[in-house]
Amino acid sequence: MKLKWLGHSAFELTSNRGLNILIDPFIQANPVCPLKISDLHPDIICITHGHADHFGDVIEISRNNTNLIVITNYEISIYLQRKGVNAIGINYGASVKFEDVEIRMLEARHSSTFDFETDTKYAGNPGSFLLTFDNNLKVFHAGDTGLFPDMKFVIGEIYKPDIAILPIGNIFTMDIKEASIAASWIKPKFVIPMHYNTFPSIAQNPEEFEKLVPNSKTLIPNVMESIEF
Repeated sequence: MKLKWLGHSAFELTSNRGLNILIDPFIQANPVCPLKISDLHPDIICITHGHADHFGDVIEISRNNTNLIVITNYEISIYLQRKGVNAIGINYGASVKFEDVEIRMLEARHSSTFDFETDTKYAGNPGSFLLTFDNNLKVFHAGDTGLFPDMKFVIGEIYKPDIAILPIGNIFTMDIKEASIAASWIKPKFVIPMHYNTFPSIAQNPEEFEKLVPNSKTLIPNVMESIEF
């Protein structure tokens, strides 16, 4: 599996069979992402919640990729379907499988609205995703979240991800200290910080996070850097 950070919480994951999965495609308005919409050709997009910096450019990307499937919560899926997007709505604990990847939605502690609309509307419960690849490699993308006990008792003890992608930016999500606690509860082999340094309000030093996570190997990719597992 190949993983590429596109900045903020946007990640591109490619399975061994070439299935391309894009998570939280915040591209055009993302000041640290150099890509254009036309550069992206995902098979699947996963949306964790409705905020603009995660919902991102999903509608525009879907127009350029007619076979694209979007996986998200039920409320966002209905919104997208009304916009002509092929979206499947699932909820906590549910999973769908495509070729060599199983995608499961798990909990996140956050808010979720369509904050880019003039009349801000409820966008369902925020979520996280556990992606299990055909070699049983498990990747957990936490979405926007604070620390909560099921990171230990459900995500860590039941699902046991090999890779945990955790927000560290503070203000809207966990800070470095809480994210390090989350890593100690989840106990992945590898942990990747996200949702930081996109804007001045969430400026953080990921090396400080690394110092607080002694039992997992911290990977700190540059934007557009790929890592193979």
